[in-house]
Amino acid sequence: MSKIIFALPQNNALAITLADKLKVEIGLADIRNFPDGETYIRIDSDVKDKIIILVFHLDHPNNHFLSLIFLTAELKKLGAKKICLVAPYLPYMRQDTQFKPGEAVTAILFAKLLSSYIDELITIDPHLHRIKNLSEIYSVPTILLHATKPIAEWIKNNVKNPLIIGPDEESTQWVEAVARYADAPYVIVKKIRHGDRKVSVTLPEINDTQKTPVLVDDIISTGMSMCAVIKQLLDKQFKNPICIGVHALFNKDDYQNLMQAGAQTIISCDTISHPSNEIDISDLLIEGIKKC
Repeated sequence: MSKIIFALPQNNALAITLADKLKVEIGLADIRNFPDGETYIRIDSDVKDKIIILVFHLDHPNNHFLSLIFLTAELKKLGAKKICLVAPYLPYMRQDTQFKPGEAVTAILFAKLLSSYIDELITIDPHLHRIKNLSEIYSVPTILLHATKPIAEWIKNNVKNPLIIGPDEESTQWVEAVARYADAPYVIVKKIRHGDRKVSVTLPEINDTQKTPVLVDDIISTGMSMCAVIKQLLDKQFKNPICIGVHALFNKDDYQNLMQAGAQTIISCDTISHPSNEIDISDLLIEGIKKC
């Protein structure tokens, strides 16, 4: 069965890369906004009985999610056999339980909504914590990919004598894998969160201050955890650390705050478009797409 790749606006570069490597057709669609902000969609390619590979960076989903829903609905109306959503970053995974009465568990709500419009999901390193597997909340098949090997390769090629550091306990699953692939030691920092932008951290005892600290996490958002770890590292006379994130969610101010805190450089995978992107994940996505 033939495949065809569609991309929502701002996702064209990744879609073209994937189409070139897979040697599949790029679908034509007019997706734009009316002057009042409402979405207009027209599909100009034949999609009947085809597998649709829909490429969509799902960061800041509130701004674009309706376009995704409208596009998938029209693709199915036109006879698409299967819709496989390639979303390198999967949002709404943080609120995965109810901490206070009346809180919406948005991870479950978002998964239920998205599952009703697609047939399969491919994503990279979602923020799994209390939810251990996407199948717990998604009713469609999911292909879960990991950026740990590409990150480890970047470290091996660019960092001498690295020490991999996880800025909190939740980062352990990524840090352990990266350290194993990079053949480097690692430590995990203990963190207490006091609010969205206030944390305190405890660095474990590290004797070799000649190593290059490399902080690794799945998401860099406010950067507060990394800033707190950087301060302690510099106080202990370590070199300025390198910060690596799978998903670069931070805005310009948060990026600058992290650099001013003492980061030597900030590196991210290109799951979300950002100037810090240096680690290509297109080959990783192709592994998943071939399984659709």
